[in-house]
Amino acid sequence: MYMDNIDISVAIPVYNEIDSLEELVARVEASLTKIGRNWELILVDDGSSDGSFAKIRELKTSRPWLRGLKFSKNNGQTAAMGAGIRAARGALIITLDADLQNDPADIPLLLAGIEQGYTAAVGWRKKRNDTMIRRLSSRFANWVRNVVSSETIKDTGCSLKAFRAEAIKPIELFEGMHRFLPTLVKMNGGTVIEIEVSHHPRQKGVSKYNVWNRVFRSFLDLLAIRWMKWRKLRYQIDEQI
Repeated sequence: MYMDNIDISVAIPVYNEIDSLEELVARVEASLTKIGRNWELILVDDGSSDGSFAKIRELKTSRPWLRGLKFSKNNGQTAAMGAGIRAARGALIITLDADLQNDPADIPLLLAGIEQGYTAAVGWRKKRNDTMIRRLSSRFANWVRNVVSSETIKDTGCSLKAFRAEAIKPIELFEGMHRFLPTLVKMNGGTVIEIEVSHHPRQKGVSKYNVWNRVFRSFLDLLAIRWMKWRKLRYQIDEQI
């Protein structure tokens, strides 16, 4: 449903996903229509070269709740996710990937977590449908992130997450930092719940995944997070007159 007063915003980065877009939009609509709240879907085209934004424009003609943003060039997943979050008008913001490996049908599960009083609800892909090398490298990367950042999140790489807008919008994102949003929320006093979600094999399009961008490039981002946690100001006012 589309109205000016938006309760839920779904923000999805898109990069060369023309073959997935129609099904993605239909599945998000099917999931959110059941909730009975006002919502919007924001698709952020991260400089696609396959006509993805033309497809978004086509889909929007009959869907007033659909919004599209288009980058002038490819800027990366964090930039696209950040742009979607900034553009969101809802009190609650959902993020997920456009490749249909995240299941939009799981969105109500995350919203239920938020309704328990948590600041954020993050997906945990307990049963992953990926290649062996992808599962192992992701598991290793997650372990390294948790050790270095003193974190306990089981699946930092899962893009399916829900946040209270007032908690996520003020966070300044830097390249690669989208994986650490739950940690950044906690650093600002928020609470996080992990919820088991579905994970499907990719059926359309081409994966942008490789070991380099999953493990090695994110290591510098991880060091930045560790530094931020170490240098965070911590004090308590003892008396005020």
